[in-house]
Amino acid sequence: MTTRAEPGDEQSDPGLSAIMSERRQLINLAYRLLGSLADAEDVVQETYARWYAMSTQEQQAIESPGAWLVTVASRICLNLLGSARARRETYVGDWIPEPLPEPTEWITGRSDVGGIDPADRVTLDESVTMAFLVVLDSMTPAERVAFVLHDVFRYPFGEVAEIVGRTPAACRQLASSARRRVRTAQAPTGPSAGQASIVRQFKTAWEAKDIDALISLLDPHATATADGGGLAVTHLHPIVGGEQIARAYAEIARVAGDRTTFLECMVNGLPGLLAQQDGTIATVFAFEIAHDRIRHIWAVRNPEKLRPWRIS
Repeated sequence: MTTRAEPGDEQSDPGLSAIMSERRQLINLAYRLLGSLADAEDVVQETYARWYAMSTQEQQAIESPGAWLVTVASRICLNLLGSARARRETYVGDWIPEPLPEPTEWITGRSDVGGIDPADRVTLDESVTMAFLVVLDSMTPAERVAFVLHDVFRYPFGEVAEIVGRTPAACRQLASSARRRVRTAQAPTGPSAGQASIVRQFKTAWEAKDIDALISLLDPHATATADGGGLAVTHLHPIVGGEQIARAYAEIARVAGDRTTFLECMVNGLPGLLAQQDGTIATVFAFEIAHDRIRHIWAVRNPEKLRPWRIS
């Protein structure tokens, strides 16, 4: 099923334009709920499929089609979040949310897309930084849905309750619990320009295999997590400690040799790095920086999660 309007469709279906205008909102919501662009697209497709499976009379009986679409998409996401926990038990290594490039670089990755469709972009803000998404992933499905709907998208608890299937008071408690998780985990961040400078220094030290310089840029208790999904060679367990990370990354640079190029870029709205090998993106690196030190590195190597990326 296509979700794009053909010329003249608006005239035969006056409500089509309004329905399709919700696509961007649904993509933004589903990505934050699932941490996967591919899954978010599937959710939006399924949501529209359910809308068009209804008769015209059933559609016209819905007072707010936009609210209906959000409700259906959220419930699909809630079900997927429950099953995702079981799937993670068989996932090879650590699971990291799918990284996103800048909006101007983002495309759906489908072969039939010739360029960027504004309706398919994910709006990048603090609610899609890698650190934030990792915290969201630690929540229960109900906590995550209640928190994202209320705190990020500003839906009142009465509407959240109808979606989650709990009372407004219970949803308020879920969101409050999620909020505490976020406050506990979030690091104080500086301006993007300052973070970009630190990432650039890290890149320079990494390319030079300068272990001392790398150590100076890393928090002593830093953690580096990688996600290969069993499809790319990587560390299966997080590397803990600034010195340990520096030595491990210096070894990675040594093994990679001249065939790897490190590029500065924006990852989920913050400065990050790309590793390009043989003309393709092999790894996307996201960073969490606090007090001018790198506190966490997330390295995504699973090729299934890198499809939105391309060399400009």
